[in-house]
Amino acid sequence: MINPENAEVSASVLEQATSPKPSRVQTVDALRGAIIIIMTLDHVRDFISSAAMEFSPTNLARTTTAIFFTRWITHFCAPVFAFTAGIGIFLWLGRNRTKAQLSRFLLTRGLWLIFLELTVIRFIMFFDIRFNNTLIILSVIWMLGLCMMVLAGLIHLPTRVLAVLSVAVIVTHNLLDPVAAARFGSAAWIWNILHQQGVFRFHSTSVLVAYPLVPWMAVMAAGYCFGPVLRWDPTRRRRFLVRLGLALSAAFVLIRALNIYGDPFRWSVQSSKIFTLFSFLNCTKYPPSFLFLLMTLGPALIAMAWLERRQLSANNPVIVFGRVPFFFFVIHLAVIHALAILLGFLRYGRASFLLLPAPSMGSMRKIFPPDYGYNLWVVYAVWIAVIVMLYPLCRWFAQLKQRRKDWWLSYL
Repeated sequence: MINPENAEVSASVLEQATSPKPSRVQTVDALRGAIIIIMTLDHVRDFISSAAMEFSPTNLARTTTAIFFTRWITHFCAPVFAFTAGIGIFLWLGRNRTKAQLSRFLLTRGLWLIFLELTVIRFIMFFDIRFNNTLIILSVIWMLGLCMMVLAGLIHLPTRVLAVLSVAVIVTHNLLDPVAAARFGSAAWIWNILHQQGVFRFHSTSVLVAYPLVPWMAVMAAGYCFGPVLRWDPTRRRRFLVRLGLALSAAFVLIRALNIYGDPFRWSVQSSKIFTLFSFLNCTKYPPSFLFLLMTLGPALIAMAWLERRQLSANNPVIVFGRVPFFFFVIHLAVIHALAILLGFLRYGRASFLLLPAPSMGSMRKIFPPDYGYNLWVVYAVWIAVIVMLYPLCRWFAQLKQRRKDWWLSYL
């Protein structure tokens, strides 16, 4: 199934806020832009990789080194999107706005994202606009929208209190892993939305909650509480970013090595050293375990410190994409899906399955030819092509957002 990280996207379109030092916002833009480029690789893999049609890339019984790392590197996307969304919310507030104004914006922005998840994005990915007798996947855009709506209330807490609560949820939520949704009977759907990935029925429709609210809500809230760090002196800020990033990364290695807590699944010795490493790194994403978040956010903070020292042009791809994350997300899905159909047409002609979701996205494998999909080198070639194709359009839209301050642009 496609990773909605996946897929991924980012609700941090709030990045246009002013800051005493533009480079601080540029750092967030650059990090988000780099993550967007990585996210695109994963979505191309979902749509056209032959391996994706057959097995999970993290299935150690079937994967290869190249396939595993192609998937693993994209694990950084959703945590960075959620965290930088929180930073963007803090920066939005910095434009002499009140928390009451911010709450209203987060509520409307969150509802808008959920609406688009259920309509536009769903149609682009699956060519499905039905709401009866079908499967609806609540993916990453749903998660970001719902987190924003929750944060609309949480921002009224003292920042230090919210920071402590956010860290507490991230660290302890795996204690809830033994609690199964089925225990709640007819109310199981509530637990699916809150913490356990799963499918529930709503009348004649099946709903898959791919991204439960907890702990993503805490990650976004942590990003909001982290926002004031961007106001610090650059030297102090870089030092803090490096130290915190190294501390989180070291904590991941230590806690994962103990193999007691932090992830529903333990690592184990495999047939080779490299696959033992894969087992060590193969942390749970749905929902993201404590260790998964340590593994991804730690290096992300170190990357932020590194980006602090870079002077990047406004036309640099990571800056361009980082300034229009949601716009990029919607357009890139449409382009990838169109290219997948084109490749299928060139290979199989007018086949009936071309407009169906790929096996990696829910369709029955037997509907498709045995050789459906492409080698990994094709995935990488298409990935590069998509990035090149979208750069001029995203640069135009980024410049438009800089020139104009129309209210509706903050929703795109």
